[in-house]
Amino acid sequence: MAKEDFYKLLGINKNASDTEIKKSYRRLAMKYHPDRNTDNQDIAEKKFKEIKEAYEILSDPKKRSAYDQFGHAGVDPSMRGAQNNGEGFSDIFGDVFGDIFGGGSRQRSNVQRGSDLRYNLELSLEEAVAGTHTKIRVPVLSACNECHGSGTKKGSSPISCSTCNGIGQVRMQQGFFSVQQACPTCHGSGKQIKDPCRKCHGQGRIQETKTLSVKIPAGVDTGDRIRLANEGEAGDRGGPSGDLYVQVQVKDHSIFTREDANLYCEVPINFPTACLGGEIEVPTLDGKVKLKIPVETQTGKLFRLRGKGVKPVRGGAVGDLLCRVQLETPVRLTKEQNDLIKQLADSLAGGGKQHSPQEHSWTNGVKSFFDKLTG
Repeated sequence: MAKEDFYKLLGINKNASDTEIKKSYRRLAMKYHPDRNTDNQDIAEKKFKEIKEAYEILSDPKKRSAYDQFGHAGVDPSMRGAQNNGEGFSDIFGDVFGDIFGGGSRQRSNVQRGSDLRYNLELSLEEAVAGTHTKIRVPVLSACNECHGSGTKKGSSPISCSTCNGIGQVRMQQGFFSVQQACPTCHGSGKQIKDPCRKCHGQGRIQETKTLSVKIPAGVDTGDRIRLANEGEAGDRGGPSGDLYVQVQVKDHSIFTREDANLYCEVPINFPTACLGGEIEVPTLDGKVKLKIPVETQTGKLFRLRGKGVKPVRGGAVGDLLCRVQLETPVRLTKEQNDLIKQLADSLAGGGKQHSPQEHSWTNGVKSFFDKLTG
């Protein structure tokens, strides 16, 4: 039976462009694919093969030229047979839709970038605020220094994979569809190592512990990361190394707490100083400073020492130190001290609101509250 004209099969004229040919092929291939025509599968299968053959000829400039001059007789049947050999209907998705979905039989890259690593580094508050240099020891996969990451014995080189013929992928047929996946022998590299390196046993990488010097910039805080480029794991098959990220964790301090650029601390003061005022010494990260306590200072009062905080690592003004005073009640009093406090209490009681305004205000508030409940 004479074959139908290829142009007619695809529904195009002889002056059709490559784009028009491909567009028509996509439309017809989807229309006549056997899996989409289960009621007339035999007819669809035949039509599908004819459309595919027409596309293979007309999409190739040389074959199309021979076909235009001599018709079906001008096309080499053996070449067509070789192209069709071993390919099912599912090849349409590699041939036609590969440029859309990234399919096709392109070989994978033989090298892969190494993994990034993370190292948790604990710092004291003083180290984080001032900055420091420290050494860290990191277990890591490094490039083998004997084969330089190739995995092959010195003087030899990888060969083309015998399973996938160097493509890096194999095709598994499932009915009318075929699934393309990484070659199980070479794992997608397209290469096999026949003479492996004796040190890394063909892996190209070895486990070792590296000692690295890390510069910690002043002002870092918990959650900040320092990137050490190319200090992560070595890449597979000689690929570039990943990066190492040093994750900062600042330890709790016995005196100070930090909030962004500011530092906070609690300072105990005795009763006489709170009443009469005076000067006390308070700590800062730079040493001791004098803090003036005004007369009649209440517990919880917050004093700000400007510029005694932290200079942020990303720039900006230096923060402040905020000191919160806490009135300390005297303990283990002698009889004489007890008598003196009783005398003071008796003296203060006569003044009422004048000496204890907060207590008087609170007492009135409580009385008003209970009056409303019982009223």
